[in-house]
Parts: sequence; C-alpha cells; structure tokens
Amino acid sequence: QVEFVESGGGLVHPGGSLRLSCAGSIWDFRSLNMGWYRQTPGNQREFVAGIGAGYIPTYEDSVLGRFTISRDNAKKTVYLQMNTLKAEDTGAYYCNVYGRDPFTWGQGTQVTVSS
Repeated sequence: QVEFVESGGGLVHPGGSLRLSCAGSIWDFRSLNMGWYRQTPGNQREFVAGIGAGYIPTYEDSVLGRFTISRDNAKKTVYLQMNTLKAEDTGAYYCNVYGRDPFTWGQGTQVTVSS
C-alpha cells in the first residue's frame, strides 16, 4: 500500500520560509513524477509544484521564483522549500504523483501564513 507522510508545516509570518518534506513508501519512487498540492477549506486541491523523474521542475505561476521543489530518491522523499511566504499560500499541503491518477492521499501538513 502506497503511503505519503508530509511534515514541516507551521505558522509563519508573511515573508518567512518553511521547508516541507514528504516521504513516500513506493517501491519505484524514482520513476514517478512527484508533486505538491495545496487545499484550502471548501476548495479542491490545486497543483503547486512538481518534479519529474528526470528532475525537471514545474511550478504554478503564483509560486514561481519563491518555491523550490527537489527530491532525494535514495530517501524516497520530495521537498518543497517555500520562501517569501504570503497569506495566500496558507493551506494544507499534500504530496502525490502528478500526470497520472493519484495514490491515496496522506494527512497533509498545514501551512499558515499570518501576521
């Protein structure tokens, strides 16, 4: 059974930084395109950033230049470095694959940007 465990969220002031981590229990993690998603109350999860099996990143426009996604295949972990955080970045962050049907979603990690 595939499982994702997200961590690293918290409460941060506008302009601050956080680094999210997601560990995946997938036997072939290195072959998967991995992404980070954000969900706010009453809304669907939206794609924030992704990194392909070939390490090519892609970002949603609002986070371009502020967020950096990376991966460590040996640790089966994907990271999201979030800088210059804004209030609109607030939400629950999840990781999963992208470009294909998702696996079961993890519990996510809450990011709250507030003064």
